[in-house]
Amino acid sequence: MSAECWPYVRTGGLGEAVAALAAHQAAHAPVAVVVPLYRKARQSLDALGVELVPASDVLPLAVGSWRPETQLYRPSAALPGTPDLVFVRCDEAFDRAGIYGEGAVDFADNARRFAVLCHAALHALRGRAGGTPAILHAHDWHAGLALLYLRTTYAHDPALRGVASVLTVHNAAFQQHLSAEDVGALDLPAELYDWRCLEWYGRANLLKGALAVADHVTTVSPTHAEELCTSLGGFGLHDAFTALGERLVGIRNGIDLTCWDPRTDVELPMRYGPDALDGKRVCKAALQKAMGLAIEPAVPLIAVCARLDRQKGFDLLLSAGVLERPDVQVVVLGEGETRYADALHARADAAPDRVAVCTRFSDAAERRLLAGADLALVPSVYEPCGLAQLRAQRYGALPVAHRVGGLADTIIDGVNGILFATHTRDALDDGIARALNAYRVPSHWHTIVGTTMRADVGWMAPASEYARVYRAALASRVAMSR
Repeated sequence: MSAECWPYVRTGGLGEAVAALAAHQAAHAPVAVVVPLYRKARQSLDALGVELVPASDVLPLAVGSWRPETQLYRPSAALPGTPDLVFVRCDEAFDRAGIYGEGAVDFADNARRFAVLCHAALHALRGRAGGTPAILHAHDWHAGLALLYLRTTYAHDPALRGVASVLTVHNAAFQQHLSAEDVGALDLPAELYDWRCLEWYGRANLLKGALAVADHVTTVSPTHAEELCTSLGGFGLHDAFTALGERLVGIRNGIDLTCWDPRTDVELPMRYGPDALDGKRVCKAALQKAMGLAIEPAVPLIAVCARLDRQKGFDLLLSAGVLERPDVQVVVLGEGETRYADALHARADAAPDRVAVCTRFSDAAERRLLAGADLALVPSVYEPCGLAQLRAQRYGALPVAHRVGGLADTIIDGVNGILFATHTRDALDDGIARALNAYRVPSHWHTIVGTTMRADVGWMAPASEYARVYRAALASRVAMSR
């Protein structure tokens, strides 16, 4: 269960990772994905021609004194080998212009909204599990609240007795803090509000509570699992992560290799592969023309594709020298904070033949960008896993990235990317210089690009690790029930 699931609704990597992992798992076991039926999800379903039908009666669901009309829906037709999609329709909670809020302001009732999702998901699971062993895999705090309900409100439900729980933390910066009084309003027992579970510096912390009750916890790369256990990288929850011990496992994300494949991608002006790179040169010329850049085959083209915010490193990008270099072209694609968009547009206006910016993100635009780029800059302050570098590798755009989190786990410095060790202007500029030195030796560059495109960025290895975590969670649940 998740707050997002691609292609119906996503704001970043969460929705894509959930959808791709579930799709891979569905080939081997019965899998259902539970996600809210937001207004944006309805629009996506309509655009895709997907019709929904009721999958339940109106649920007897309440969050405190609030009794919103809630019902489960699923697509009228499902494809074999794909996960079962279950949408939670609750118009009071989810029929809004935004997913988490409007603009930069979160909805004040987000905890209550996602409590609806969690109760509804447990109703759906009750009908599927029937007391047999099952896994409830919750992603981030929005779904982690379900783990608290599973061990309290639903603790004596015989249909859910065999359910083990796994929580995946995609971004520990999002935790959902509440007042102590709000704990009761979510129908959580008062005894959960202590230092072992919800209490956190005089507030309730829903992510901390989910960590406390989960059978196993994963995050999205091995290095990030280590970072979460430090005062610098744990977002105030390092003690909670450290206390998990062996129950905390880092498993890198992957990408869908069928979906992201330059050999078959219909969005590209010419397709190509690691052994036939002519198409990449065609894609580069097409990108330069589309973005109004000088069509120069020999000039290295650097892509930046990310949400425009501090975490993705845009303060560093704007302070570094790469946007001023006369010997490179830079194309930035992403949506986000206005201050970054305005600053980037100003740089593009000052050097229109070298710098271009597009703040209308789409999957198609990202595909064309990576296909046309020689390098992909990923200057994130922190990055639990990151998908941008994986897609860049798949499309033969050598990633130049900060050595942190999943970037450190998926890039072998000098082999399928370049890593810079500190989040500073000098380190970033040095990383760019190293990549350009390789680019200027064509025979060496072609070897690097081919190696980069063959990197293992799919879901097979991560899904096997999740299967091991599931077995361990089930075993610990069985042991606790004895």
